[in-house]
This record gives sequence, structure tokens and C-alpha cells, in this order.
Amino acid sequence: MRRSGDRTAARTQDVAVSLYLNGERHATTVPPWYTLLDLLRFGFGLRGTKESCREGACGACTVLLDGHPINACLMLAASAHGRSVTTIEGLTTVDRPHPLQEAFVESGAIQCGYCSPGMLVAASALLKARPMPTEDEIRRWLSGNLCRCTGYAKIVEAVRLASQRLISTTPER
Repeated sequence: MRRSGDRTAARTQDVAVSLYLNGERHATTVPPWYTLLDLLRFGFGLRGTKESCREGACGACTVLLDGHPINACLMLAASAHGRSVTTIEGLTTVDRPHPLQEAFVESGAIQCGYCSPGMLVAASALLKARPMPTEDEIRRWLSGNLCRCTGYAKIVEAVRLASQRLISTTPER
């Protein structure tokens, strides 16, 4: 799990981490300085969670931790021990994209695509918490995710479209 060029690797002891990743239990060991982002990308090969600022400012690395959006670049991997982590790869199945993904494509909310995984993960948490969010709520929930391409209007439109579709397919209680 070490990145190439880690000169201090021999001086530290790895930390055991066991977590539920996209619904499956995984256990591994990592250097104590590894972030959750490092573990996802380099330990498990999940490249959908993007590495960008490493300061928690851009949202490209947004994942769900126990259902809540967090910046994976700011959390040590060891702190995820015993927790549930959902990445962009965990939102969908091979057979069917998530309704948010479909809405993003249809609305033209994906330009270069770099911010899309973080936006989609954050939006999925929003729609679980607030199935029919207002435009202001959508903008607030996505405020930690930066996009340089779209201007956000199409992203907000996509979240609203997905919300409408999810509401219309949810069975009555």
C-alpha cells in the first residue's frame, strides 16, 4: 500500500484498517499517514474518487462516511476503521447507473467530468436526507464541491430532475 518514493516507510509501523466499502467488508494495513483518499485510490484502486487540492476545498474527493458526505483527503484512513464508506463506484451497479448519473448526462451537467464523482456522491446524500430539495438546498449541499466548467445551473437542474424521478418511482407507504 505504499506509494513509490516513501523514504520513511521502514521507520513506521502500518495500521490495520477494517471497513465496509461500497457494501463489502475489507481489511488491510496502511501507513499511519495514509488518508482515506490514499486508501481508496492506491489501496483499493478506486479511481473515481478524485485527488485534487488535498486541502478539503474542492470536493473532488467527496465520499459518504456512514451516509454523510466528507472530504476523503482530510481523513486519515485509520479513522475509517469500523465505518461504512461509499464511493462513486458504490452508487451504481454494472447494469444500471444511478438516477443522478442519468440526470447529469441528460442535463448536460457533466463537462470535463473531474468534479462529477464528488458532486454525485454529495447529491446522493442530499436526496436521501431531503427527497424534494429546493434550489437553495441543492446549492447549499453542493457548496463544498467546485466545478470550473458548468456554472452550476445544469448541475442544479440535474439534481432536481433526479429528485423528481426518484419521487415518482418511490412506492407509497
